[in-house]
This record gives sequence, C-alpha cells and structure tokens, in this order.
Amino acid sequence: MQKSIAPGDNHLLAMLPSGEYEQIRPGLECVPLPLGMSLCEPYREMEYVYFPVDAIVSLLCVMEDGGSAEISVVGFEGIVGVSLFMGGETTPSRAVVQSGGYAYRLPGRLLKEAFYRGGPMQRLLLRYTQALLTQMAQTAVCNRHHSLDKQLCRWLLLSYDRLRSRELYMTQELMANMLGVRREGVTEAAGNLQRAGLIEYYRGHITILDRAGLEARSCECYGVVKREYDRLLPERTAE
Repeated sequence: MQKSIAPGDNHLLAMLPSGEYEQIRPGLECVPLPLGMSLCEPYREMEYVYFPVDAIVSLLCVMEDGGSAEISVVGFEGIVGVSLFMGGETTPSRAVVQSGGYAYRLPGRLLKEAFYRGGPMQRLLLRYTQALLTQMAQTAVCNRHHSLDKQLCRWLLLSYDRLRSRELYMTQELMANMLGVRREGVTEAAGNLQRAGLIEYYRGHITILDRAGLEARSCECYGVVKREYDRLLPERTAE
C-alpha cells in the first residue's frame, strides 16, 4: 500500500466534520482497485461502497448484446455505490475500474446507518448525487449532439480531474468501449488531438500537454459538469 494514501485524499471523506468522520472511521479499509475490476454488477446489491483515492471508476450502461457505454466517471471526488443510500439497493449499471489505484471501502450497512441519521453525511451525499446526475445527463446530451473529437476532450478532462495526474493509461479499445464507439473512431480522434499538440499518446499512455487548448476544443458539456461539482462540493468542510 502506498504510504502517502490517507482517507482525507478522498474529497467526500475530507469534507466530513470530524465527529461524523469518526463514526465511520473504524469501518474504512484501504483496498487496491486493479484495472478492470468490477465493483458493481447490474441488479446486484453491493456489500461495500468505495471512496476512490487515486483510482478512477467508470459507471457503464450495459446492453443485452454485451455492448456498453460510460454514463459517468468517479474518482477522488466521489463515491461508488449511491444506490445503497438512495433506497434502490441495486442499479442497472456496472462499475468498472478504469484506472487502477486504491480506494477506501466501507460496509454498505454502515453508510446507510450514517445516511439515515441525517445531518452532514446525508446532506453531503445528496449534493454529490446531484452532481453525479448532472454528469450523467450531460454525457447523454454530449453523446447525442457532439462530435467524437469533442466527446474525447470532455472525457479526458473529466478523467484527469479525478486522477490528480497529467498521465493516464488507457488502451484505444477501452476508450472505445467507454465512449460506445468503434475503435477506429477513437484512433482518429486521438490522432487529431495529438497532431494539434494537445495530448501525447503512446502505447496506451496519454499525457495532457496543453490543458487550456483541450478545454477550448471541448464542448460546453465539460464546463457544465465542472461548475456543478465546484458549486455543490467546494473545497471546504461540510456544514
């Protein structure tokens, strides 16, 4: 386990007042999240919720023929397992680790107990859920109305915002699955961004070279999502 990892590296855990955090602290356990690991399968109740620290988890909509597309991405700013405290218990989506790392997991029953007590934990998780719903809605609009180049820019920016890094390891096949498009389309779109000097892509390693340029080339969808997260989950202690 990486020595630098601490629960406070997850934004939601860091926002909890000390009293609220101490109530769940004994149940938190740091666990590795290897690339490709499934944290949630459709219509199966999760035993744990996960607070990513330096990993990225994709929430995917899976079709009957096996095809899938990403509906949202979760990193150190959030939690995987909102269905547990929203009352539905299960979800038709699948949660898969997109970029390996670590997370703090918590038994679902402990999170539900904290949530149903009300107070800061409940208010914080409800604000996060609203931000997550905004990301899901904007992803659907983006996939319908914007070019693949713009979709890729949005996806890269959202992923990097949740990784605390300029580098991301992601094969073209995996990117295609996340975006719900053919691999050839991702190859062309990534090549366009690389020729423009915005990213460097080599053997699955993606490095952002010009973030401002990437934001300028992206559609408005990235900005809408980022502003909502910043508004609902500011860098301060939850009241």
